[in-house]
Amino acid sequence: MRTFLDFEKPVADLEAKIEELRHLSNPDGVNIADEVARLEKKVEKLLKQTYTKLTPWQKVQVARHPQRPHGLNYVNSLIEDFTPLAGDRYFGEDQAIIGGLGRFRGRGVVVMAQERGHDIETRVRHNFGMPKPEGYRKAQRLMELADRFELPILSFVDTSGAFPGLEAEERGQAEAIARSIEVCLKVGVPLISTVIGEGGSGGAIAIATGNRVLMLEHAIYSVISPEGCASILWKTSENAKDAAEALRLTAQDLDKLGVIDQVVNEPLGGAHRDPAAAIATVGDAIEEQLKSLLLLDAPALKAQRREKFLAMGSKSL
Repeated sequence: MRTFLDFEKPVADLEAKIEELRHLSNPDGVNIADEVARLEKKVEKLLKQTYTKLTPWQKVQVARHPQRPHGLNYVNSLIEDFTPLAGDRYFGEDQAIIGGLGRFRGRGVVVMAQERGHDIETRVRHNFGMPKPEGYRKAQRLMELADRFELPILSFVDTSGAFPGLEAEERGQAEAIARSIEVCLKVGVPLISTVIGEGGSGGAIAIATGNRVLMLEHAIYSVISPEGCASILWKTSENAKDAAEALRLTAQDLDKLGVIDQVVNEPLGGAHRDPAAAIATVGDAIEEQLKSLLLLDAPALKAQRREKFLAMGSKSL
C-alpha cells in the first residue's frame, strides 16, 4: 500500500477514486476505462505540478519517505555476485553500513551502502542507518582493500547522521569519521558516492568524499538535520521548515554551490513511486562517471579529489 505525504493529499484522493472505479462494474453505462484514463492523466499532471515546485522542507519529507529505495535495494539491483564482508577487525560488525565485493555492469568493484531498514525489525538491526565507529572502520578496511586490488569504490549514502550514543563516543566516533574521510582522500582508485536519500553531516561525508558525488533529485545533504538546526537556533524543532530553507540542503542548491557533481533525475513523483526506474537511472549515471575516471591514474585521481574538496566554498548562490 502506497504511503502519501501531507502535501500529496490531492493526489491520494484522486488515486483512491481510481481504485474505487476499478472495482465497479460499469454503473449507469459509464465507460470506466475512459474515466480511469482521464483521472490517471490528471494524477500525472498534478504530480508534475507538485514535484516541480517542492519546498526544501517537502524535499526533506520525500528524502525520508519510508518506501524510498534504500542502500540494500541499490546493492541488490546494481551489483552482481555481491559478497558481503563483515567486521572492522577491532570491535565488531555494524550493519548500518553494508559493504563488500561484487561486479557493477561487468567490472569488479568494492561497494558500501548505508542501510536504514524498511520495518521495525530491520530498522533496529541496521540501527536506523546511523553507523557506529566500527561501521566507519569497516568502511576504511573496504576502501584500503579496494586500493590494494585496484578496484573502483561505489558508496551509497543514506543516513540522518552518525550514531550519537554514549557507546559510540566511547569507541571513538569522531576519530573514526575523520580517519574514514582521510582514507577516502588517500585511495588511488575511482570513488563515486551517491546520496540516495538523506546525507546527514559527518555520518554521510565519511563515505562520500569521492571523485564524483552524485545526488538524487529529491535527496538532501546537510551539515545538520533541519530539526537539529532549529533546536539550536530557535530552541525548538517547530522551526524545522525555516531551518531547511536556510541550510541549502537540496540537490539543486548544492549543485549550484559546487558541493556535488551531478543531480540524478527521479521518476515523476519521487523514487518511491518507481524504485526500479530510479535505481536503473542511478546505475546509468554511475557508469557514465566511472568511464571518465578510469582514464586517470592513481596520482591524478588523488589530486582531482583533493582539489575538488579544497575548492568548495568558492561558489555562492
